[in-house]
Amino acid sequence: MKTQITQQQIENYSEHGFLLIEDFLDKEELALWREAVTEALEQRGGRKLPGKETKTGEEDGINKDADYFGKVFDQMLNLWQTNEKIKDLMLNQSLGKMVADLAGCDGVRIWHDQALVKRPWANPTSWHLDTPFWSFSDRRALSIWIALDDATPENGCLYFIPGSYHTTTFENPGIGKNMDEVFKFYPQFLTTNAVSVPMKAGSCSFHNGLTIHGAGANMTSGFRRAMTCAYMPDGAVFNGNQNILSDEQVAKLEIGDPLNDDQQNPLIYSRL
Repeated sequence: MKTQITQQQIENYSEHGFLLIEDFLDKEELALWREAVTEALEQRGGRKLPGKETKTGEEDGINKDADYFGKVFDQMLNLWQTNEKIKDLMLNQSLGKMVADLAGCDGVRIWHDQALVKRPWANPTSWHLDTPFWSFSDRRALSIWIALDDATPENGCLYFIPGSYHTTTFENPGIGKNMDEVFKFYPQFLTTNAVSVPMKAGSCSFHNGLTIHGAGANMTSGFRRAMTCAYMPDGAVFNGNQNILSDEQVAKLEIGDPLNDDQQNPLIYSRL
């Protein structure tokens, strides 16, 4: 993995809220990631989360319209908890340092990974924010998005509203069917030009969890696969949102408690 990051790249990320890294994986690494993700998805059998029976495409309490949202992408989370190959990839300390350098924090924990698969003719992913869904509120949180297939404007590459994370908040606009829904919350970006980020398989992007982003429809007969991971700065605390946490975990937490359970959110890098 190309985990060395320059000061210029850090500054670009800080300004725009997203960063493209070309050729993040070499040819052999890309083959390994594809193999690991394929195996992990087969093991999961369509179930979105470990220990839960809800399958991708079914109503899950967040997206109520399964007929529409089930055709946006297949989404399976925390594959690192159910597949050793994914675990080895996700707990890479050099990747953790790269994330910490971009986020400007001393340590990072995995919040959750997720495979995102746009099937042929899949619906677009509407503009949204990530962090407001999560169980902590930290402006430094970010995600990596690794292309396992070429991501193009034709098959659903990512789009970003540059600089939006500087002024967005933890209020959750959700993810609606209409692409312009988010601008009811953030009208200041209604006339901002979006930036498309097509990338070759093996390249990746990082984006802040408060950067407005989305993805186009898949207008092709092929799949657009991506492996992603959301990262939480070490020291973040519970904000009351359940998100990926189990009922049992939430029952043991009070608002303000640290989210430092290494079985759920392993620390993958610390400068301290």
